[in-house]
Amino acid sequence: MATIEENVIGIDLGTSNCVCAFFENGKAEIIPNSEDLRMTPSFVAYTDKKELIVGQVAKRQALNNPHNTFYSVKKLIGRSNKEVDINKLQLAYNVLAENGLLKLDCPIMEKTFAPEQISASILQKLKSDASAYLKEEVKKAVITVPAYFNDSQRQATKDAGKIAGLEVIRIINEPTAPAISFGLDKCDNETILVFDLGGGTFDVSILEVGDGVFEVLATSGDTQLGGDNFDEKIGQWLIKRFFEKENIDLSNNPRAIARIKDAAEKAKIDLSILQSIRISLPFICNIGQKAKHLEETLTRKDFNKLTENLVNRCREPISKAINDADLIISDLKENVLVGGSTRIPSIQNMVESFLGKKPNRLLNPDEVVALGAAIQAGVLSGKISNVVLLDVTPLSLGVEIVGDYYPT
Repeated sequence: MATIEENVIGIDLGTSNCVCAFFENGKAEIIPNSEDLRMTPSFVAYTDKKELIVGQVAKRQALNNPHNTFYSVKKLIGRSNKEVDINKLQLAYNVLAENGLLKLDCPIMEKTFAPEQISASILQKLKSDASAYLKEEVKKAVITVPAYFNDSQRQATKDAGKIAGLEVIRIINEPTAPAISFGLDKCDNETILVFDLGGGTFDVSILEVGDGVFEVLATSGDTQLGGDNFDEKIGQWLIKRFFEKENIDLSNNPRAIARIKDAAEKAKIDLSILQSIRISLPFICNIGQKAKHLEETLTRKDFNKLTENLVNRCREPISKAINDADLIISDLKENVLVGGSTRIPSIQNMVESFLGKKPNRLLNPDEVVALGAAIQAGVLSGKISNVVLLDVTPLSLGVEIVGDYYPT
């Protein structure tokens, strides 16, 4: 196969954060963004001056500009209003249905945007930052998507890349990418389970890895389960507690919802380390001339109760993947945790008890997907040889087996 005579980057286009990487001198490395951060928040906003901002700066202004700040767009890309009940979306911005398509309302610009247009803005920043870091314009990328993304969601992701000025030369599954990172140097064949719980989606894949071969035996998952759902459980609890105390419903207050979402995400992260945290949101709303404050204490035990059904939802895809691969639990050599949401202790405990062995956490769960995509980019650009990737891509009318072989 002819090699590509230019840099090809790997991109983990996440629900909450994005990570970009490249392959050079025999290893994959993370590309820091223009703020010198290794992750870029998946936030896009338009300011009151109609200026487009992306990443950390957009996330910072979400509390003060909720209607014009867009996040968690990955859960909407490539989906129709028949698939998404827009009335049940817990977002600070408005999602509309136009001719069967989902559109994001942007009042400050007096227009609507398709989800892929918002994703394109994120990809444009990643492209620009990568070009500056590599001192060469980046034109091609490998982008990862959840294993259970259907063909329209995959196509919409490629369309977002095209809008951003990127040729997406390959779409690979998110659980497959870390398996590439994990098994690149392994000579002996091993069967591993990759448990990938990100901000908005959940995937389980079982792969046979070793001696340059990466074969996906089975994949399962839930495209509507992720860290956002854990945040929402905390947010719903806060709204309920405030209503019980003040008889005030905050669910229709966009500014309050934005603050609650931010506080809920921080609480979830803190409870991965602490047993109890204090949530304080002063001046959450005004009733006449009187300000109201939201103050609550949340324990890890109560958080586990709130999210018990979410943890249990992860069990069935694990069982399905193992059964589809025609394996039993003892056949699995390793179980690898991927995605920032796998830092939740109850998730780690469930995986360990379900599979009977401690999860492998040697790889950074936030970065390993991008690193795997960068390795695949290295394969496509000729830096790596003798690699076979046999991946499973669910389509609306069946299953496609994608195989790549690049001999020396």
